[in-house]
Amino acid sequence: MSREELFRSICTDNAAATGADGGASVSRQGSLALLESAGRKTAEEVCLEIGAGQVAEGGEGLSEKCDNRSSAKATATGSGSGSEDFLVRAGAVAEEDVGIPSGSIQAGGGSNPADKQYKLPFLLDYISYLSHLSVFGILGVYTRYLLQKLFGPDHLNLTGENNPLYLDLPSNMLGSFLMGWIGFVFKADILLVSDHLQVGLSTGYLGSLTTFSGWSQKMLESSSKGHWADAIAGFLLGIFLVNYSIILGIGCGGRLRKRVIGWCDNSTRRRTSSMDNFNKHVAILTVALLIWLSIWILSAEFFRLKLDDLSDSAVPWLAFLVGPPGVWTRWHLAGLNGQGLGRKRMLKWLPIGTLLANVLAACIVAALATISKEVNTKRCTIIVSGIQLGFPGCLSTVSAFAAEVYGMWEAGHGLNAFLYIAATITISFALGTLIYSVPVWIKDYR
Repeated sequence: MSREELFRSICTDNAAATGADGGASVSRQGSLALLESAGRKTAEEVCLEIGAGQVAEGGEGLSEKCDNRSSAKATATGSGSGSEDFLVRAGAVAEEDVGIPSGSIQAGGGSNPADKQYKLPFLLDYISYLSHLSVFGILGVYTRYLLQKLFGPDHLNLTGENNPLYLDLPSNMLGSFLMGWIGFVFKADILLVSDHLQVGLSTGYLGSLTTFSGWSQKMLESSSKGHWADAIAGFLLGIFLVNYSIILGIGCGGRLRKRVIGWCDNSTRRRTSSMDNFNKHVAILTVALLIWLSIWILSAEFFRLKLDDLSDSAVPWLAFLVGPPGVWTRWHLAGLNGQGLGRKRMLKWLPIGTLLANVLAACIVAALATISKEVNTKRCTIIVSGIQLGFPGCLSTVSAFAAEVYGMWEAGHGLNAFLYIAATITISFALGTLIYSVPVWIKDYR
């Protein structure tokens, strides 16, 4: 069979396939385009190489990629205005694109039965997603905590409390850089192994490694003290650095994939690594559950012991306890991305789910900070800090935010990207001012 015949066969075989992951198909089209822009190959060549694997990842995405390969090529180079499908992708791109499972999330299909991933029953599939999100989410929280300590006043003293270089800037930059790898360049390869792994790494790890709520709160604290220049500089500098980080990540990842992973035989990689039977899924699910429950039990005990001693080391242990529900909430809210508002589905380009997650988390952090100021005890400060690091820290995300902004920009919709950035920062900062800064000004907290 010639390359052209194989290409047509892949598109035809999957035209009727149905995806069960919501907005994932269009985001994968964007991943294809970004692979091309990173120096991969032409859209058709990539489709030929990873076609069967993309079938295994579920549904109609490949058919849409094949049918729209020309628009994907224009999108990757920024030479066109972009289709509405790409705008929907820009709202659900990369991190949050798998959404809530419906039936069995891993849809089979394709011309090669050996390449199909096994379909877990709905309940096991759902539990597997939650356990992956929990384990990787806790790992993301711990990485963020270590980076705060490393770059903060305790060691390198490069970031600080009242500084445009806020404490979470290193973790936000690192997470955005890695999103270029995991959410775009290497996404197809990870999906060949497991959808659960992709969601765990992107939504779980990167979403918890990065945090918008901590960023917003530090700017609120600066403005409440009258340091408005620092607050404005912190937002502008943060936006520039995280967006440049994801661009750098996509560029570096594309070169790495072309030079290293491109040497491997794709069909061999699928046969040896794909989650293609029930036993593999159950084994991974069991391990993930055991790790998650073990961490929770240990965290609860260590938190109790450290809190009795009023030690600051109790903070990360509490964060490990309350972090996973934040990841789960963000994962569910991601289902709103690309849905639009009202019956007429207006503003479909706007990632409503990510926007709500970031605004809600920023308000929670502001409210907790106000409570800490009011109570003003060591025990309360430790508990509040642990909750802030965990639940709202995992509920909010910068990696997905940066990926969505990048997707809009690459589609030629710079105005939409600017409006999205402005809406996220303005709404969060305005509500945070009412919740935190106004009480600080009125009661003159120190």
